[in-house]
Amino acid sequence: MIKRSIMRFQRISLCIAVSVLGLATFNISALNADEQKTAHRNILPSTSVVDYADVFELEYAASPTFHPSKEMLVYERRSMNIMNDRSQIQLWTYDLKTQQHLPLLADGDNYYSPRFSEDGKRLAYLSAQDGKPQIFVRWMETNRTAKLSSLQSSPANLTWSPDGKSIAFTMFTSTQATTLFKDMPKMPKDAKWAETAKYIDTTQYRSDGDGFNDPGFQQIYVMSAEGGTPRQITLDKFNHGGQLSWSTDSKAIYFSANRDENWALLPYESNIYRVEVDAGTLKSVTDEKGPESAPLVSPNGKYLAYEWVNDRKLSYQVSQIMLQALDSDKPAASLTPTLDRQIGSVQWADDSKGLYFSYLDEAETKLAYVSVGGKIKELPARLGSQALGRPYTSGEFDVSAQDEIVYTINDSQRPADLALMSNNKRPKRLTSLNEDALGHLTLAKVEKFDVISSVDQRKIDAWIAYPPSFDPSKKYPLILEIHGGPHAAYAETFSMEVQLMAAKGYVVVWSNPRGSSSYGEDFGNLIHHNYPSEDYNDLMDVVDASVVKGFIDDKNLFITGGSGGGVLTAWSIGKTNRFAAAVVAKPVINWLSFALTADAYPFFTQYWMEDMPWNISDKLWKRSPLSLVGNVTTPTMLLTGEDDYRTPISETEQYYQALRLRQIDSAMVRIPGASHGIASRPSHLIQKVGHIIAWFEKYKRK
Repeated sequence: MIKRSIMRFQRISLCIAVSVLGLATFNISALNADEQKTAHRNILPSTSVVDYADVFELEYAASPTFHPSKEMLVYERRSMNIMNDRSQIQLWTYDLKTQQHLPLLADGDNYYSPRFSEDGKRLAYLSAQDGKPQIFVRWMETNRTAKLSSLQSSPANLTWSPDGKSIAFTMFTSTQATTLFKDMPKMPKDAKWAETAKYIDTTQYRSDGDGFNDPGFQQIYVMSAEGGTPRQITLDKFNHGGQLSWSTDSKAIYFSANRDENWALLPYESNIYRVEVDAGTLKSVTDEKGPESAPLVSPNGKYLAYEWVNDRKLSYQVSQIMLQALDSDKPAASLTPTLDRQIGSVQWADDSKGLYFSYLDEAETKLAYVSVGGKIKELPARLGSQALGRPYTSGEFDVSAQDEIVYTINDSQRPADLALMSNNKRPKRLTSLNEDALGHLTLAKVEKFDVISSVDQRKIDAWIAYPPSFDPSKKYPLILEIHGGPHAAYAETFSMEVQLMAAKGYVVVWSNPRGSSSYGEDFGNLIHHNYPSEDYNDLMDVVDASVVKGFIDDKNLFITGGSGGGVLTAWSIGKTNRFAAAVVAKPVINWLSFALTADAYPFFTQYWMEDMPWNISDKLWKRSPLSLVGNVTTPTMLLTGEDDYRTPISETEQYYQALRLRQIDSAMVRIPGASHGIASRPSHLIQKVGHIIAWFEKYKRK
């Protein structure tokens, strides 16, 4: 979670150095994306299969946005900067008439979050050219750009007013820190004292990825589209973040917030509010049990759409699209009451007669249209994942005024590109961002196969990746890779970690055991207050189904997973000794200690547990992998970021020390500066998968 934004608890999940010798005088970061990739290939070794250095070659598309005229679109082109070990985000355009693909802002700095004004004459975006993210506007006809803001914190959720005169955004706003001890003596000049003690008296005091929270809240601001001083329009001590939507007369803004006095202990509550821009007065628009979020005013101003979850304290709950008539006192109605799938992004059609939305269904991110009368029509588009590390589902889309759809596509061989679909016809690919990086390499072939659970005969989706030089007459070592979440979903999508493992000669399998998302609430909640449990059996069934194919060396079975996958890896080696080695990444080992050290502890203790941990310690212990450590004989490596506050590294340390006390071959890899998303930096992704493969190579049986 992010320190400077309201915590979206309903979506909480447990989800080798490269030589750059000779680059000291060569500024790769100043080049555009294509030039950087050419430079990388000139200085890094190439092979016929993927290798660790190829991580820096990857690109993918994000945030596609139609120009209101429909003549062109803008999107984020994300690549890897080998010099600063970060993602490089630049803005590119695609002309829909000439099919010309050109850079818009691609000079070495990061440019992101593009937003067109309603007339299409201006493009707002964010960039940190001067060190801190600021708001910029580009006049499209003259190609002139102005920096509008000089903010002390990072703005987010840029939203143009319909009249084009203002831009709204959210921003963390500091408040006075609480102090208790005020009589500290004055430090003499040139003295060097210890750092000042941190006094903490808040519930939400630290967040994974950001560390200890500064005092303050997310607030909504409005500024002139021609620049000037932003004006704060929400003032109370609550988080007013997330998606913003203007009223069609540009006089008010709709947003979602939890304004309960005990908001920090009510992680799954929020309502929709309306704030008058000039007066700053607030009005509650919704007041349902459960969270209401993502408000969207229809283009004709008649309706308010939003997402709502019927909160029943289940660990996996899907949202519904709600519709409220703004000129009526009638209660909102659900447009998707029978769609038992998690809703993703939602967007109004230009004629206000319905909404487009994405949703997860059986390991795919699908697209559909729902009319204001509630009639749902599935569209043929399948959104491609933008994950690079592991094969998770995701995807983005945008709809033009003529109902053309631009969306991300991918497959097991390539990261996300863009495609365009018109009139529900065959989509047209717009980009091929990785042909130069991957086109000359032999990648692992991926196939889907179904597994029948030995527990209850349910179908479990699974996938297998073959080494590039696969020969079915030979025997190969196998890696079982387990997803996190646990309410998440893998798919047949690009995964650099899988490709690297396969390139080293391993068959890799992954699956969606019970508890995974995209199969409905019943399937997801098979592990509600029962995790881990029969999901372990599903995973072993996947291994069995792989072994019977005939080309797996059953003496060289390996297992790994991160977060929720780390939980199941540790649980599995406490149940069986069939694996030659295991890598447990960023796990929960002891549910009791986790409940009282994780950053999102108000959510976990209320939704993942039947009661407070001190009241059900026996039940939590029975589901803790640490309770099975006495059974473990498998050589095991632990791998976690040192700044992980979602599954704190103290969980890893407990398991490591228990293994050492039992004299089990074990090791602990600590990634400095890494939070729960270990692979957020290219070199961290390389170190992660490199250590996993090296550990398995160490224990590969002859």
